[in-house]
Amino acid sequence: MIKIKHLSVAFDGPEVVKDVSFEIGDGEILGVVGESGSGKSVTALTLMGLVAETATVTTGQIYYDDQLLLEAGKPRNEALYRSYQGRKMSMIFQEPMTSLNPTMKIGPQVEEVLLLHDGKKGGNRKENGAGQGVAGWLSERREEKDRRKNKVLDALRSVGLKDVERLYDCYPHQLSGGMRQRVMIAMAVILHPGLIIADEPTTALDVTIQNQIIDLLRKINQEQKNSLLFITHDLNLARRLCDRILVMQNGRIVEEGETEEVFTAPKGEYTKMLISAVPGRGGKKKSVRSKDAKPLVEVRDLNVFYRENANSLFGKTVKKCVVHHADFEVYEGEILGLVGESGCGKTSLSKAILGLNTMVEGNVTHHSNRPQMVFQDPYGSLNPTKTVGWLLEEPLRAQGALEPSKALTEKDRKAAAHDMLQKVGLGEQYYERRPSQLSGGQRQRISIGQALITRPGLVIADEPVSALDVTIQAQILDLIRRLQEELKTAFLFISHDINVIYQVSDRIMVMKDGNILEIGETEELFRKPKDPYTKELLR
Repeated sequence: MIKIKHLSVAFDGPEVVKDVSFEIGDGEILGVVGESGSGKSVTALTLMGLVAETATVTTGQIYYDDQLLLEAGKPRNEALYRSYQGRKMSMIFQEPMTSLNPTMKIGPQVEEVLLLHDGKKGGNRKENGAGQGVAGWLSERREEKDRRKNKVLDALRSVGLKDVERLYDCYPHQLSGGMRQRVMIAMAVILHPGLIIADEPTTALDVTIQNQIIDLLRKINQEQKNSLLFITHDLNLARRLCDRILVMQNGRIVEEGETEEVFTAPKGEYTKMLISAVPGRGGKKKSVRSKDAKPLVEVRDLNVFYRENANSLFGKTVKKCVVHHADFEVYEGEILGLVGESGCGKTSLSKAILGLNTMVEGNVTHHSNRPQMVFQDPYGSLNPTKTVGWLLEEPLRAQGALEPSKALTEKDRKAAAHDMLQKVGLGEQYYERRPSQLSGGQRQRISIGQALITRPGLVIADEPVSALDVTIQAQILDLIRRLQEELKTAFLFISHDINVIYQVSDRIMVMKDGNILEIGETEELFRKPKDPYTKELLR
């Protein structure tokens, strides 16, 4: 169906896609894996005709069923692409919240695909209703509108959504992440295109929702007999879903083959490195906590609340409980993993422990220096106007202002910042750089350095690797383990990825709907889970 021959794409300078050639057969699921910046998305966007105007196709051709869509050196045929986009090939984007129009209801957004591509736009009476009278024309328009609505409702049902009549009139923000992604998939499949391009469609989703989306994509592939180009940096998902795998690095295809062949007998060093970096459950986990370790923080019968505004102007504001009767400890030098779906209360619990949310009932007792936090998105949590050196020194300045006995001179703060740069695996040359000049993994290292520079007994890491490539993820997990041992720091490590939790944690705490379901040693919990939800996560 698809033939890409010697494709190269440049953005006002060096090429970011270099001499890429591959084919996608009828009904085939082709996976493209690689780190961020490897050229996966640019290749897909070029195929789809959505690459930015600043991009230049320097070499190559793209064919769809032997129809030449694009050729280097020639202007893109926009009319031809318009006839293919949506009807013959469609795209599921990475982040549905930014891809869906927040001002439009779900039903009209999905229906827009039909209006643009279905060829029956209603027209005007002069074109379509002459001779049949106004009443007949209006009746035909109503029938056409009802037909489109029914088609939209059928599409929403086909992707596993329930209560679709209600969802039709909802806005994107009223849906969960998994529901929004299903709406994006409904838009992509409503016209039964021959090719669907799925660009990281499960990156920000919980493991159980990921599972549902993967099963849905496979079901659509089997029922509609379409082809799927699945782009991801999650090798486990690619292995489960895809028939063949392409591995991309620095804009080039470095390996290609049948899925199991690539995973069981990789040829290239880069592919071997990617596969070895995948978080797994190999080897037996043993807790590093000593028998006489003391608890650094004790949480007893903790309830956490948020204010929920009433619908009417004069209605009463009520408290909503989001964490129920939490009861646990974090011990010296251990990593306690906290796992659960989005919305289960993990972040609310961590904010209550840090004192960032004071609407609580129960007790939180600390037995160490002030705990610190590593946030999920370092690009959003680091001040973009400041240098790395300033950012690392700021916790020391704050500590000195709160506790004058611990105040450091400017020279000592600078020395501490340089020392922390070495500890997190960055050199002194990063001291004068700003966050925008760092990669995602480097920014996360700076966030970890900020949290550790005051030598707290406890650090709460809230999804610190969820948005990172598998190789960078492995580096950050190794860094946290090394710093735990070197500095004797305890971590409360929050994640929805059960394999990441297994790799890094000494004990695991499972949470759902605001309740802690079970706590246990990592190896014990994986071998003998007690709660049905834990068993589902492990499955």
